[in-house]
Amino acid sequence: MDSKKGGLGKGLSALIEGAATDIMSSSNPSTGSQIAGSISEIPLAQIETNPFQPRTGFEKEALVNLTASIKTHGIIQPITLRKMSQNRYQIISGERRFRAATIAGLTAVPCYIRVANDQTMLEMAIVENVQREDLNAIEISLSFQRLIDECQITQEQLSDKVGKQRSTVSNYLRLLKLPLEIQAALRDNKISMGHARSLLSISNESEQLETLRSILADNLSVRKVEELVKNKTTSKKRSGSIELSRSEKKEVQLLSSSLETKVKVAMNNRGKGKIVIDFKNDSEFNRIMKLLNE
Repeated sequence: MDSKKGGLGKGLSALIEGAATDIMSSSNPSTGSQIAGSISEIPLAQIETNPFQPRTGFEKEALVNLTASIKTHGIIQPITLRKMSQNRYQIISGERRFRAATIAGLTAVPCYIRVANDQTMLEMAIVENVQREDLNAIEISLSFQRLIDECQITQEQLSDKVGKQRSTVSNYLRLLKLPLEIQAALRDNKISMGHARSLLSISNESEQLETLRSILADNLSVRKVEELVKNKTTSKKRSGSIELSRSEKKEVQLLSSSLETKVKVAMNNRGKGKIVIDFKNDSEFNRIMKLLNE
């Protein structure tokens, strides 16, 4: 059995190397008798949020519930910070707790203090959030892509860091290839990951968007969308139409640009097909014909 399946591996603990990365280490003379792993009360005014935080939105109801819990029970799980300068700290993990504590009127919160460079900060923030909270699929995809781009790692290395199978990582990254309208619908929980994966099976962007609107208008289930996509694919195969190659698509785009109008090309698997050139009126028709005859 794949050891990655169903878990996130070592998670944040694998990225924090214990006493060597803890500012409150007994080897640090400026911190007196404090030892690695100890907890300090840090004033909220000295804490700033993490610019590498992958979460772009916090659910209001969940934040309200956490605030109520903190008012009653205090903060059970300390926030993890890194020391930036004298009396300045930055959140590694626990921004939601920090926000709730601020709303609750607390002036200080229990914290672990760590040291980390920016790459480790980014890794910590992403692994911690994916492990402990439900980021939406687009936030996860953007976070994974950021790790690849900024930390210059492969998908395989990313898979190891977040403790997910390579195929899972690949599926998340593929979501960023969808049109922005579909990404927004996924981000806003108007469609599910299953819907999005079905839409990825459609190669034509306009058909993807058309299917999205059908999902939203008719509240289609993932199974229904899968059937819809399958029927469309089968219909195309029956008609003998094939997908144009990248170079053929480029030629069509060049022709469309040259004629300053929309050009459609359909080709079957025997190499036969048709070219459809749009025009709005007689004047535009004559202009296009003149260009074609030059």
